Amino acid sequence: MSESTYELHCLKTFNLFYEERLIQPELVISCFNSVFIADEGIYDLSIMDQCIFAFVLFQFRKFLSKCFKLFFKCHICFLNLIISRLSRGSGSAIIQENILFVKLKIMLDSQAKVSYNKIMNKLSTEKRVQILQMLCEGSSMRSISRIADVSINTVTKLLVDAGTACSEYQDKAFKNLPCKKLQADEIWSFAYAKEKNVPEDKRGHFGFGDVWTFTAICADTKLVPSWYVGRRDAVDATTFLKDLATRLSNRVQLTTDGHNMYLVAVEDAFGKDIDYSMLVKIYGVDPEGEKRYSPAKCLGEEKHRIQGNPDMKEVSTSYVERQNLTMRMGMRRFTRLTNGFTKKIENHIHALSLYFMYYNFVRIHKTLRVSPAMAAGVTDKLWTMEDVVNLIDQAN
Repeated sequence: MSESTYELHCLKTFNLFYEERLIQPELVISCFNSVFIADEGIYDLSIMDQCIFAFVLFQFRKFLSKCFKLFFKCHICFLNLIISRLSRGSGSAIIQENILFVKLKIMLDSQAKVSYNKIMNKLSTEKRVQILQMLCEGSSMRSISRIADVSINTVTKLLVDAGTACSEYQDKAFKNLPCKKLQADEIWSFAYAKEKNVPEDKRGHFGFGDVWTFTAICADTKLVPSWYVGRRDAVDATTFLKDLATRLSNRVQLTTDGHNMYLVAVEDAFGKDIDYSMLVKIYGVDPEGEKRYSPAKCLGEEKHRIQGNPDMKEVSTSYVERQNLTMRMGMRRFTRLTNGFTKKIENHIHALSLYFMYYNFVRIHKTLRVSPAMAAGVTDKLWTMEDVVNLIDQAN
């Protein structure tokens, strides 16, 4: 390759991507392959050629991340060749330092077997901590994007990464739990649109309309060991309770409300190895003029022994119902009468995983003076949001 041809390739590629803003990977690959895939008889490059190469490659670092896999090996091969020639005195120390800098910035992750660009834009730990903290304290995603001065897509991407990492970690951490008294309930929300407003072509598909989140809480440690997003039916209730049963180390006392689906679900999940009771509340007539949002007046409650030998003095759903309120206050998508509701069911699940990580490990319970995870013996330290960010980095 002549010096003029090489220079022309570099300048043409530079102009395409920085003046016309065009993306033509074939042209770039062709240009770089003509230089990268070179045999031992490659032309000795002048200092000017090396400057052009180092400059163009440095300017292309953002583009390289897009089509990096296609010419990664060629890229490293040529860099090694250039550096070897420079080491023999055919180039200056300044050019050598520049090429080494580029080589160090663009590298291959040998563990994950994928390529990536170390120079890509990445939020600082402080910024990610701020975003995650706001996600767990009732702020909407768009308000977070405005306050943190980041794109809404950045907030969404961080939510997905955090939800995935937190879900995997808690799934592994919550095993052989020493809980003795559990309360379970379900909380309503909706995704995409309210049930009555769901389009005909989406009716009946999960993730459009009513969405129910099953939760269980330990009455002693206030730990939430299991949750499940689904429909309010016996099938999903059974799935939820079966997951809960696998996380316990001993026989427990369980209390739910009077919904009939729990009768089937508890038996399928626990068999006879449980002390189960129901707390059935009796409500009066809805208040006139407040039928829509105000609950009916509770006239009393009845405690029913369903299975085993539960302690009737401990039959209560107060903790899990208070947990429902905490969820509504902590996640904007659960707040009624706002436009911050869930648009995608996947993000709804990610938000729950992040929230419960924050609730179980980071937030100090005002009564316990420690986090629920510490009270349950799952961890011996109080986590911070920086620890959650580190968990995300490790997962990625």
